[in-house]
Amino acid sequence: MSLHKPAARARRFDLIAFDWDGTLFDSTAIITRCIQLAVGDVGGTVPSNADASYVIGLGLMQALAHAAPDVPKEKYPLLGERYKYHYSLHQNDITLFDGVVEMLEALQQRQHFLTVATGKSRWGLDQALGSVELKDRFHASRTADETAGKPHPRMLHELMAEMGVSPERTLMVGDTTHDLQMALNAGCASVGVSYGAHDPGALLALGPLFVADSAEQLRHWMLEHA
Repeated sequence: MSLHKPAARARRFDLIAFDWDGTLFDSTAIITRCIQLAVGDVGGTVPSNADASYVIGLGLMQALAHAAPDVPKEKYPLLGERYKYHYSLHQNDITLFDGVVEMLEALQQRQHFLTVATGKSRWGLDQALGSVELKDRFHASRTADETAGKPHPRMLHELMAEMGVSPERTLMVGDTTHDLQMALNAGCASVGVSYGAHDPGALLALGPLFVADSAEQLRHWMLEHA
């Protein structure tokens, strides 16, 4: 498969950056439960579903610290270990949302630069990409442990610099306010998805071009408008 620079053609965006969990990967419920179990394991107050899902998309330690404010900092390493333990028990149960592969194939045929900007670790993203055989679908990726976590714009700045694309030709797609705020901070447009971690109303408040209710609806919008 050739990952080459897009040919000159009429389109709105050259670079499309996707969040991973809750946007392409159907993992929101499992991540929420693993956060709750990890906090309980170290003696913290178990967060509600809403509080645990809110932190999805942030870097792991940033997310766990936010979800467990009564856990002392010296327990953060153990908290991270317990989260990874619980997640490892279920990572093979998680699949892509229906229609994601077809969407990526269609966008690739249109010669967009496809990238990933995620709160996962590099190890976690590589494991996930390998499990669904998508490594060859993306030109580049950034993870929270190798750059700044969301909503800091550094992930997008680095992806744009690597691909040689300006902010006005870049689109961020994600399921959380962290994703959409990162796009605003980077001067990029965004599209939200309502089937992930955050409430659609909170996404709409950040001015996305569109909020999709399914991966199939996202695919149709992307092929028509991106």
